Amino acid sequence: MKVLVVGANGQIGKQLVTLLHESNEFSVRALVRTAEQQKAFDKIGVETALGNLEETVEQLESAVKGCDAVVFTAGSGGKTGYDKTLLIDLDGAVKMMEATKRAGVERFVMVSALQAHHRENWSEQIKPYYVAKHYADRILMESGLTYTIIRPGGLTNDTGTGLVTAAENLERGMIPREDVAATIMASIKEKNVFNKSFDLVSGETEMEKAVKNL
Repeated sequence: MKVLVVGANGQIGKQLVTLLHESNEFSVRALVRTAEQQKAFDKIGVETALGNLEETVEQLESAVKGCDAVVFTAGSGGKTGYDKTLLIDLDGAVKMMEATKRAGVERFVMVSALQAHHRENWSEQIKPYYVAKHYADRILMESGLTYTIIRPGGLTNDTGTGLVTAAENLERGMIPREDVAATIMASIKEKNVFNKSFDLVSGETEMEKAVKNL
């Protein structure tokens, strides 16, 4: 099963690419923005596609062709203005959904944000980011794609524990990016989370079991 990772040069994306590349179940294609990023993945033997979420749907479609699933881990980052949040986290995500459908691929996994589905729980400081995530998620749910939406809590660079809590609604919490990446990989083929969305934080349940029990 070949997986296109969108946002492959991001912190979660890089870890996910490594996990998929080293697994026996998956092969991976990394969507990157620059030739320099492409060279870094070439060095470790990872297939790449060069593309930008501000390109056309037709250009993005070429990156999807030949894959069996798409994982969207991209984000505009905290250092850009809210214009980029709209262009990447919302419009870029929607264009990627359109490209996925045009390429005849059905499986789409979205990395969102904890409680993005509940407006009353959005952080005032980054409310436009939550708006972008909220509507990208809603469009995905109505897209006809076989989706899974993973909404992680506060992200850390701690070593993953493999222990999480996953549920429709969770209080605020933290989670290592390593555990988010592992949960994404476990979710790609897990039919129990097809057409489901869930919050994800560190916890006490083995990650694969948590996903199966949702």
